[in-house]
Amino acid sequence: MDLDCQNASRGVWLVKVPKYISQRWQIQKPMTEIGQLNITKNPKGQMEVLFNLSEQVIKADLTADSSQTTASASDATNITTIPTEHIFAISDIQHQTLAIFSQDENNKLAIEGQVVQKGECRPIGNEIYMRLKKETIKMASQPTKVVQKIDRAINNFKPINVQIENDIKRKNETKKMRDDKETVQNILFAAFEKHQYYNIKDLERITKQPVPYLKEILKEICNYNSKNPHKNMWELKPQFRHYKEVKSES
Repeated sequence: MDLDCQNASRGVWLVKVPKYISQRWQIQKPMTEIGQLNITKNPKGQMEVLFNLSEQVIKADLTADSSQTTASASDATNITTIPTEHIFAISDIQHQTLAIFSQDENNKLAIEGQVVQKGECRPIGNEIYMRLKKETIKMASQPTKVVQKIDRAINNFKPINVQIENDIKRKNETKKMRDDKETVQNILFAAFEKHQYYNIKDLERITKQPVPYLKEILKEICNYNSKNPHKNMWELKPQFRHYKEVKSES
């Protein structure tokens, strides 16, 4: 994998910004001034960073970009004035090694620099920020589905009981058509060539015929065994049997 390391030694800041800022930055043209940093030190010697958004970013119209107008939070930040002044909360990254990578339209990777400072951009809690949060919460709490009252009933289909529908479907699936009597007999004869005894469930599965109709045919060509060892089994009547006799060895 090719990696462009030309800017590997460059120091960069990694800063997390609020959503209303990132939305406006994404629609800005290249080389547009987005704000100004003011870096000072307090009496304790600690670094303080103030960030002021530019006028062009503050007045950016999110409705000009369709990708920014879907979320309710975006609507709130579009109709409400956003905070101008922000502070950077700096984090300690002495025990971390971070870098920034980029990828062009040809999927070529490049390292843009090493992170030398990490922080979070936070708005100053003034009246403008509180008004923005209020509008954001209000827009987010609005229901996505609205109940609409109609003055007449609209029936595009006739309602049917689910149980009745399932019963009809089950009956249609299990309903068996009667085949010709001779056809059923041929199926039975072929089955009894393989085995001498069958129960009614197996014969029903083989012939796919209704049980009452199947029993009518069985009574004509078969005998029903009511005693052991083949109790509740059907076998062909003697005149229909064509079993080969096994010769006993002398």
